[in-house]
Amino acid sequence: MQRRHLVLAGASLLALPVLPRTGLAQERANPMPEALRQSLERDPTAPVLGNPQGDITLSEFFDYNCPFCRKMVEPMHRLITSDPKLRVVFREWPVFGEDSDFAARASLASLQQGRYWQFHTALFRTRGRVTEAATMRAARDIGLDTARLERDMAAEPVERHIAMSHMLAEHMGLIGTPTFVAGDEGAFGEYSLDDLRGLVQRARETMAT
Repeated sequence: MQRRHLVLAGASLLALPVLPRTGLAQERANPMPEALRQSLERDPTAPVLGNPQGDITLSEFFDYNCPFCRKMVEPMHRLITSDPKLRVVFREWPVFGEDSDFAARASLASLQQGRYWQFHTALFRTRGRVTEAATMRAARDIGLDTARLERDMAAEPVERHIAMSHMLAEHMGLIGTPTFVAGDEGAFGEYSLDDLRGLVQRARETMAT
């Protein structure tokens, strides 16, 4: 898979209906507008891991049927556990069809039972495609109340999160999963733990200036 470091040059989401897509610039970084940063990093529907009060936020756009996203679960876990000042936002971005959309909605619904990370990792451990049946099997395996899960999947915050993921991705010109965003820089593809640490460190340095 091709790896790309990308510099985000987003425009305000407040003007989304009239502004063209901003895309990704691969030269000098432009500071991300505050409205866009708030939508990306502070969406109340988005799962947050690590330190909720961390000094920098790393956002990951992913799909449960993306093979490269699967490979990033362990590096992301190690990054979170090794950096006590890091705040991580997970953006469910189902781009691999209806099975992915079902899995994303179920995963977001698991927040109501306090088992998001467990369900997230269980889905990525699924052998083969993460289908609707595989999603519900994973839910049962980790002890989720599946009847409640199905009810919560239809809740408005779940719909809003997925709609916002598509909107953010389109607006910033993201090219696929996984995509990681920290500060004003994005990275698309499979990255090592050291690569991710470098992305976070550059964001810290940029935000400190």
